[in-house]
Amino acid sequence: MIGQKISDKIKPIIGLVLFLFCIPSIILAQQNLETANQALRYSRYSRISLKIIPVEESNRTFLLQMTVEKIEEDIEFGSYEFYYGVVSSFQEPLTDQNLIRLNSQDIIRDTDYHYYFEKRVTVPESQQMAIALIKAVDTRQGDEYFYHMDLISPFIFGQSNFGVYYEDKIPFDQNFLIQNEPIEFKGRGIVNLHTFFYPNTFDVPMPPMEIRPAPVPREVKVEYQGSFLANLPKAFAGEGYYFIQSDTNSTQGVMLKTVHDIFPRVKDYDEMVDMVTYISTRREHELLKEAADKKIALDQYWYTLTKDTVSAKKLIKEYFKQIEFANILFTDFKEGWKTDRGMVYTVMGPPNEVYFRQDSESWSYGTPDSISKITFTFARVKNILTPSFYTLNRSRALQPEWFKSITLWRNAQMVF
Repeated sequence: MIGQKISDKIKPIIGLVLFLFCIPSIILAQQNLETANQALRYSRYSRISLKIIPVEESNRTFLLQMTVEKIEEDIEFGSYEFYYGVVSSFQEPLTDQNLIRLNSQDIIRDTDYHYYFEKRVTVPESQQMAIALIKAVDTRQGDEYFYHMDLISPFIFGQSNFGVYYEDKIPFDQNFLIQNEPIEFKGRGIVNLHTFFYPNTFDVPMPPMEIRPAPVPREVKVEYQGSFLANLPKAFAGEGYYFIQSDTNSTQGVMLKTVHDIFPRVKDYDEMVDMVTYISTRREHELLKEAADKKIALDQYWYTLTKDTVSAKKLIKEYFKQIEFANILFTDFKEGWKTDRGMVYTVMGPPNEVYFRQDSESWSYGTPDSISKITFTFARVKNILTPSFYTLNRSRALQPEWFKSITLWRNAQMVF
């Protein structure tokens, strides 16, 4: 009887203890932008690609232009669930309360290449940060795709108050624009837009283990090219990057990187010589640059590495496929392969894990329990031209795995 009474008293205590132990696991299970693995954003086998382009309509009201690029052929809308929302931090849980389902009725435009949604959101005056996100779930295999974009944060100078569109009226969602390819700018009451052209070229980034500061250009060339009317097709002839503004006294605007007509692929043998720097010795690269006939020199270079024509062709195909993906994914005012993220992506391949924080992005290679797991961390830097400018935190500790990957490339054994 006494034992029964004691047992009755203990039961509530045990229940409370179990509940308290369960709280951390429940919290950990709640997904947020910091805990979501966004590796599919950079995968070579992604079926779709998401993008948000915000247009500022007033102080705290934004039109979210959300595009879904159809990478998968013969895509069916019902194969995916789409959600969007605005959160106040990277730690805020993504729940049914702040993620809203997008249905087929929400599609503004459905083309051969895109689904296009748009939603208007207003951020409360009391909210100091606002991050818009779109999420897609592949219902066939459970893959989750994410894309987020700051609306209000310490890392942006403000959103543009006009939109940029392809000829089919889909918002311009690429990181680059082919020279002389027309696009259209639209805004509310905007008549003239101002054009600043930067005909600049950039050096290849320093390797991950090089901790000396990179050289900084003494000056950046800029040419004011006048104004043009919005709501009419507009093309840009120069190769470099343009900054378009409605108000030259503000920091708001749109940056467009203009590129040659077969970008993101390699243009010619001179460009190919530049691009092999990541897997070449300094002497090899100097000889390639000095060669009178770049094609003959490159043919000899690839064959010398592999000692086999079939392996050489495989190496060329894989390496420049990586360059192409780096250009698609990471082009900003630099070509994608010349950015820090593009360099790491080219040499190391698509990361197994990608995690974002407000001020950084980290990539990990290898399984979570792998002995040789390596992580690259990119610090986010505030930049007037792009809200997604990242620089690699360089360290000598990265050298062993970096050289290991280069050796695999040079032996034509790199496989993704």
